[in-house]
Amino acid sequence: MNNLWHQKVTQVRSQIESYRRDLLNWIIEGGFRLFLMMALSITLVTTATVIVLLVRESLPFFQQIPLKDFLFGTQWEPLIEPKSFGVLPLVSGTMMIVAGAMLLAVPSGIMIATYLNEFASSKLRALIKPILEILAGIPTVVYGYFALTFVTPVLKEILPDIQVFNALSAAIVVGIMILPMVASLTDDAFRAVPNSLREGAYAVGATPFEVITDIVIPASRSRIGAAVILGVSRAIGETMAVTLAAGATPKWTFNPLESIQTMTAYIVQVSLGDTPAGGIEYQTCFVVALLLFAITMVMNFAGNMLTYFDRKVG
Repeated sequence: MNNLWHQKVTQVRSQIESYRRDLLNWIIEGGFRLFLMMALSITLVTTATVIVLLVRESLPFFQQIPLKDFLFGTQWEPLIEPKSFGVLPLVSGTMMIVAGAMLLAVPSGIMIATYLNEFASSKLRALIKPILEILAGIPTVVYGYFALTFVTPVLKEILPDIQVFNALSAAIVVGIMILPMVASLTDDAFRAVPNSLREGAYAVGATPFEVITDIVIPASRSRIGAAVILGVSRAIGETMAVTLAAGATPKWTFNPLESIQTMTAYIVQVSLGDTPAGGIEYQTCFVVALLLFAITMVMNFAGNMLTYFDRKVG
């Protein structure tokens, strides 16, 4: 009788303990889901608020300036008379910085990722990668002063006609800035390639160069493309380095030796407080920001599509 009673008590206690664990797990999982939902909601609300703000502040501008004149005009002088509102000089300056930065960052990032994955030992890799990623933690204003005090004087020795503020110097430092991103994402792409593909290629007599060019890089092309596009987005949105290094002269030019102005640099110029709020000059800040937001969003969407395509194919 006592044994039967003891068994029932033990069974009840076990059930109570099981119910307690289930309740605790339910509370923890529910709280975690709520936290994730709140984080997602904050992200969506912030993005929607930014879009609404930019569109609302930009509409009065387009009521005075036709969209065609804004997108295709080659004179950008909204702060002086006679005023011109063609944004192409800012776009060309931005794209010149982006093109120069990617010419530096993409080949260098792929070569660094190739060395880390295919040739470096685990100890050397553990030493090199943190050093590389330190570049991502340096403030952008430091890169701007680095361009002015080191990069531009060096370029001046090679190219005497280069101006003090120039697009080439800004492109170089922006390329150095985005190099860790491109190299790290490319490194992850190479590491995702199965070793069986490499081993199979070596088994049939392929050289390391052939393995890299015919196996590893083709198998990672979608991820490399996504890394490049994300690097482009980062370069487009760079502000302080290009503001200090490239100057503030909006020109419809593709000469990297001249002073230019990017879209982000113009936003900084208007945001200094010298422009009266409410006027068309003030509204140009939001219009340029809206265009910059649209370009960045398209780049990020393209990068996500490449990653999605890579997963589907893989």
